[in-house]
This record gives sequence, structure tokens and C-alpha cells, in this order.
Amino acid sequence: MRKAHRIGILYSTSGPYAAIGRDCRDAAEFAIAQYGAVMPGLVEPVHVDPGASLKGYVEGAITMLRDRGCRHIIGTVTSAARKEIIPVVEKHDGLLWYTCPYEGFEANPNVIYTGACPNQHLLPLFDYLLPRFGTRPYLAGANYVWGWEMNRLARELINAAGGEIAGERYLPLEETSVDLLIADIERERPDFILNNLIGPASYAFLEAMHALARRDPAFAPERCPVVSCDLTECELDHLPGDVAVGQMSAACYFDGMAGSEDAALRGEVVRAFGSGRRISSIFAATYAAAALCIEAIHAIGDDEPRAVRQHLYSTTSQTVLGPLRIDAATNHAALPFHLGRINRTGGFDVIASRPAISADPYLAGQRSAARPRLRIVS
Repeated sequence: MRKAHRIGILYSTSGPYAAIGRDCRDAAEFAIAQYGAVMPGLVEPVHVDPGASLKGYVEGAITMLRDRGCRHIIGTVTSAARKEIIPVVEKHDGLLWYTCPYEGFEANPNVIYTGACPNQHLLPLFDYLLPRFGTRPYLAGANYVWGWEMNRLARELINAAGGEIAGERYLPLEETSVDLLIADIERERPDFILNNLIGPASYAFLEAMHALARRDPAFAPERCPVVSCDLTECELDHLPGDVAVGQMSAACYFDGMAGSEDAALRGEVVRAFGSGRRISSIFAATYAAAALCIEAIHAIGDDEPRAVRQHLYSTTSQTVLGPLRIDAATNHAALPFHLGRINRTGGFDVIASRPAISADPYLAGQRSAARPRLRIVS
């Protein structure tokens, strides 16, 4: 009997962004288990929880690639962690599958990106926001590369639109003291707030914005929304009551979207996790990445990364995200854009969409090029 190909699953399921890490881990494990039922013995997972420690990520990647025989790692949530382990992946000529939205300006031959980059989330988001709410936003960000770069791009977009930035502040991932941030927003009275916070900082901020809106209706979501590119269904349970209702988030997928692939996956997810489990965009993107990896290994009969890449470039796969193909020039997937508004049932109502957008991680042609029109739902 042949030896199974090992796939590393490297997500922090403890620490400040544990909810996101668990959702990604569950999706990768779920895909491996599903394919294992029809392709027994083909792949097996190797798990490491780095506990949100950059050192833990590096040690985990080394363990997987050097000691455990993995040639593929599905993993990392934050860009800091991704950038930290890329040199390890390169050294061992492995392949990292990155599935979370990120700030762009990267296209590495040792990384497959099924998470969205800014021309797939931030640019169409601003196409929706600027004509409806105004060109004077407030920028709140996590104090690392995601927050810095997303807010830098937002400044560029606002300057190009002839607007101005009302204010800008950064918080550590685990910071929950947001009083100064809220006071600054109340004083500056922006048109909307771009929320690039992560984990507990984001949850505390949304709760505090809800309290601000209750005492000053000018900050209600319909007048001054908080908008994100990284808030998904897996985190809404961490927000008490209805504090985030009406706020918005951009994603390549929302739970319950129509489609045959979605219906089939939903039935399997319900059987595996229970009827209350929602399929977030990061669950969908991680599931799709794991499926692409396993299907490529099966098709070529090997897990050699270069052969897997070549297979990906020549194949279009039907996934929950729609037809998915990896672009040979960027190693990114073309992804749809959806804008969702948080509802009272703990999910999102889709209010605008755009068909699959080819990734342009360096924004070489997207800043000035005419972009397809948004389809407005409500």
C-alpha cells in the first residue's frame, strides 16, 4: 500500500484570532475527510497550532516540511504569519495555500492564493461606498501589515476621489480598550469607518460603535456604517446581541448563497457540524484550496509542488466560490465580490455583487481602469 501524501494544516486555533483559525482548520480537515472517503489513503493531515505566535508558525512550518514529510501547507491567517513562513516554504520548495483576504502586493511562486486581494475586495467596496456615503472616512486598523497597507490603499483611493481622511488610529490585535478611538470618531464625524481591526479589538470596537449610535443617531449604520473586508460569519457569535446589525463586510462568499456547489456543501456541513454551522468566506476559500490541492495530487499521482502548480494553471474546478482557476502569472484565483449587511439572524444579507474579478495583487491596472458595474441588490 502506498504511503499517504501529508498536508500540513497550520492555523492558530488559540489566541486572539482563534475563531478565524478554527473556521479555516475545520474547512481543511472537512475537505480532507470528504476526499478520504472516496480516495482512501491519498492524503493525511498534519496539524500544528502555533497559538498566534510568529515563532510558533515558523517552528510549525519547519516541523511539517522538514520532519513530517509535508510538501503542502494550508495555513496562516495573518499576513505577518504568512510572510514569516514563506522563507521556510521556499527553502524546502513547498507550497503554501493561503486562503484569507489580504492586502496584496505579493505574488510568490511558492504560494497559492485563494483569499482575495484589494482589487477583489477594497476597490469594489469603495465603488459602492463613496457615491452613497461620502468621501471622508475614518480608518481604524490592526497594528501590523494588514491594517497599515489597507489604510494606505484607502488613503490613495480617497485622495483620487477628491476626499479627505477624517482620522486614523491603530490598535494591537488583543486590545479591547477603544475609548480614545471612539472619542476621536465622535469628534471627527466621518462619513463611514473602514474597520481593519482583527479579533478582540474589532469586537470591542463594534460594540462601542453600537453604544455610540444609541446616544447619537448620526452614527447609526444606515448613516455612518462600519465596513470591513475581513469580518465573517464565524466571528458574529463573538458579538453580543444585535450590536453589529446593519454594519457591512465585503467577501467572496456569504453563507447560503445560491448554487449547486453551495447546496451540496451545505448539506455535508450540516451533517458534519450541525444545523447551526454557517459557511463563511474563509471556510469556503479554505475548503476550495484543500479540494484543489487534493484533486491535483490525485490527477498527477504525486504531490510535487511544481507539478501541482502546472496542473492548477491548466484546470478550471467547480467550487463553492464558482469556477476556480489559478492564474499562472500571479498564483491567485479570480474571485467574485459580494457586499453583505449583517442581519438579526447572525448572518449577512447580500446588497451588492460583482462577478469573478481577476486578481491584480500589485494594482498594475486597476486604479485607473474602468471596473465592471456592481449589481446592486438592495
